Amino acid sequence: MADPMKIRAKLTGDVAEIKVMMSHAMENGQRKDSAGNTIPHHFIQQIWVEVGGKTVIQGQTGTSVSRNPVFGFKVKGAKAGDKVVIKWRDNKGETRSDEAVVA
Repeated sequence: MADPMKIRAKLTGDVAEIKVMMSHAMENGQRKDSAGNTIPHHFIQQIWVEVGGKTVIQGQTGTSVSRNPVFGFKVKGAKAGDKVVIKWRDNKGETRSDEAVVA
């Protein structure tokens, strides 16, 4: 399983600014190893973000996203203490879920 995500969620007024770094190799299937063999695809395909128990983002990514991707977004209507849950699933079926609290 991948390392935990680093999540920051800061409230300004009623808008939470959320930043997340996801630990993942994000192989695009075009690189070669030291023996000259192609490294197979391995990348995050789906991402879900919940704030305060409601899904606020549901998205897809592809092979063009870099290793250990960082995403940032703003969510209106958040409150201090709301739980932020971020989940992902990759093309090999591996999943990760981590959470933080809006401060």
